[in-house]
Amino acid sequence: MDRERFEKQIQFILEADKEKNILRQTHLSGHGRRENDAEHAWHMALMIYLLREYANEKIDLARAMMMALIHDIVEIDAGDTYAYDEQGLATQKEREERAAERIFGLLPDDQREELRTLFEEFESYATPEARFARSMDNFQPLLLNNSNEGSDWKEHGIRRSQVEKRHENTALGSREIAGYSMALIDENVKKGNLIK
Repeated sequence: MDRERFEKQIQFILEADKEKNILRQTHLSGHGRRENDAEHAWHMALMIYLLREYANEKIDLARAMMMALIHDIVEIDAGDTYAYDEQGLATQKEREERAAERIFGLLPDDQREELRTLFEEFESYATPEARFARSMDNFQPLLLNNSNEGSDWKEHGIRRSQVEKRHENTALGSREIAGYSMALIDENVKKGNLIK
């Protein structure tokens, strides 16, 4: 065993545990408590596995699932940026870039490069895996909001146009899931959960 390498890996593993403390705006299904980043990432990875047949293109399943598992790890430093927070979104990239440097920098060089590459690939929509993983990143909170009668949307006064903008790239990963998402948005407008 390379003790130095192992210690770096353990340091990263313990740092990643902090993701469990980052609360998102979205609540768990059935009007549960707010979900944390680690739960969101796990849920996305499960969705990628279960819904892979709806991807527009063939995907490397392990690669897409790993993207899901690490995509929000930077929020340990950068904090969660609510999808509809214009001020937060303006500084999100810069905050997350600094966080990626520090957090992935804890790893041995080869794993740092591997995970950093996956993180950047996810952000770029550059591959079939990234496009499908990003679709799940959009779809997962939509499903939870729908299961909670839009309570998070209502609490923040979210408009239909904001949710549609968030989902404008969902079709890049899955046209079928994008169609389903638009139907859910329509349904939530009719129910008064989203502002028309």
